[in-house]
Amino acid sequence: HRVILKNSKPIKTHNFTFAMEDGKTSPLIKTTSPGTLGRHLARRLVQIGVKDVFSVPGDFNLTLLDHLIAEPELNLVGCCNELNAGYAADGYARAKGVGACVVTFTVGGLSVLNAIAGAYSENLPVICIVGGPNSNDYGTNRILHHTIGLPDFSQELRCFQTVTCFQAVVNNLDDAHQLIDTAISTALKEGKPAYISISCNLPGIPHPIFFREPVPFYLAPKVSNQLGLEAAVDAAAEFLNKAVKPVIVGGPKLRVAKAQKAFVELADACGFPMAVMPSGKGLVPEHHPHFIGTYWGAVSTSFCGEIVESADAYVFVGPIFNDYSSVGYSLLIKKEKSIIVQPNRVTIGNGPSLGWVFMTDFLSALAKKLKKNTTAVENYRRIFVPPGHPVKSVKDEPLRVNILFKHIQASHKKLNICQDMLSEDTAVIAETGDSWFNCQKLHLPENCGFEFQMQYGSIGWSVGATLGYAQAAKDKRVIACIGDGSFQVTAQDVSTMIRCNQKTIIILINNGGYTIEVEIHDGPYNVIKNWNYTGLVEAIHNGEGKCWTAKVRTEEELIEAIATATGEQKDSLCFIEVIVHKDDTSKELLEWGSRVSSANSRPPNPQ
Repeated sequence: HRVILKNSKPIKTHNFTFAMEDGKTSPLIKTTSPGTLGRHLARRLVQIGVKDVFSVPGDFNLTLLDHLIAEPELNLVGCCNELNAGYAADGYARAKGVGACVVTFTVGGLSVLNAIAGAYSENLPVICIVGGPNSNDYGTNRILHHTIGLPDFSQELRCFQTVTCFQAVVNNLDDAHQLIDTAISTALKEGKPAYISISCNLPGIPHPIFFREPVPFYLAPKVSNQLGLEAAVDAAAEFLNKAVKPVIVGGPKLRVAKAQKAFVELADACGFPMAVMPSGKGLVPEHHPHFIGTYWGAVSTSFCGEIVESADAYVFVGPIFNDYSSVGYSLLIKKEKSIIVQPNRVTIGNGPSLGWVFMTDFLSALAKKLKKNTTAVENYRRIFVPPGHPVKSVKDEPLRVNILFKHIQASHKKLNICQDMLSEDTAVIAETGDSWFNCQKLHLPENCGFEFQMQYGSIGWSVGATLGYAQAAKDKRVIACIGDGSFQVTAQDVSTMIRCNQKTIIILINNGGYTIEVEIHDGPYNVIKNWNYTGLVEAIHNGEGKCWTAKVRTEEELIEAIATATGEQKDSLCFIEVIVHKDDTSKELLEWGSRVSSANSRPPNPQ
């Protein structure tokens, strides 16, 4: 990172504070007393856009927490466990661009590690701060509590090295400023988590290295290699302008490249059909006239897969091709027909691969070079048949999952209910499991948020992520679709949602087990103990805060519950337990599960 010290005045742009010259003496560097490490860290978090920090207290981080609480622009959100604090920082980063959590040494650090690994896989800058041992204990051969009983304090650090882009161990004030700022700036530049360990005795000590008000942050913009950019654009334009029915497909790395607007600019200019990979849903506008759905191989949106796989050229922008997104490596995509655009590299067919070409620059420049070609869009419109509706249920028939999602999608104004469930003022969070597939089929209104964790796929992620996302996006009401098995992993932080006065709607799908695992490989281990989920949430509520629950078994009860959640209880956390048959799944999960099972069970290659 870079800071401007001379004659600077801070201004805000995006989530980051920059500095610009105006000929005036900056009040920021006029200070009569040095600042402290704790204040510096707190101000840095505020400057990069963090207003809420998710924490679990422990003796090594208590003094640091005092300094974070003392920062008036920072809100400390206490979580029930470190794993959920990490998931909450993940969800917060999805809405705000960056998140942060604070835990204690080793017992807290190793507990939050799984959430940080998930954030790494999803390209989310999460600042993971750990309260570390007293600086005097390093190198003394002493054995400390909260460790594995060895005088080596590096175990936690070594675990974080593979799931963070930078690790700062701050046990000396002289280089604390440099380490903290480098960790934060590296996380922001790379779109990955960073680890900062701060010795428990350092946060409150004044030191000349810290200004009382830190100089504003500055991240130098990334600029493409101009010759490489021109070569990539020329080669891609030639490739695509020769194609008869090209398509473009958006992927999850649109987020880390901050290229959503450039992607739409390209779609507007070229006229190609526009699809989205499942893990990119929510990053591509579904109200766009050329949007044709989710491309997910054999479980794609109807007619989308056929258009993409029959194209003679396809541009994949920010894709991740793993065994899940490729449905067990079964995509009918040919490399020689593809242009792969990654955040800092473009690869064209079997030909050139050009580095230091940034996605936004490339898409914007390519949009100016392409001929308009609507052939594939017109073909899609000719073959498209609107999806059917679920079979109408009879009175008191047990609720089916397809009926549930029909009502999540439907306009409930027609049913004399006060508002739609999905709108620009909502966001959908889909837990790992059948909710992946059912939520993929939802058509999102303009500016409706959508998040799920496809690359890492950690069950239970959605509870903490819902907490964090709702805390960051207070202008949206989160609708979280969570399976019972996943909910049992992380249920406690519904408590924190209530304490933070969140108005989320949690739809708990109770089908008695790990349904996604059943469709990959069944066994008795996929059956779980049933809970009284509404009873549990009522016990957590305990009369404090706003919370409403309902247990739903039929369509009539569902309609009534949605009416209440979007009407008289619209300012409460609403928990709707939906009881369905254990074998009631989407057809896409059945297809996907069999293909993933086949990929998992491939025999060893001959030696």
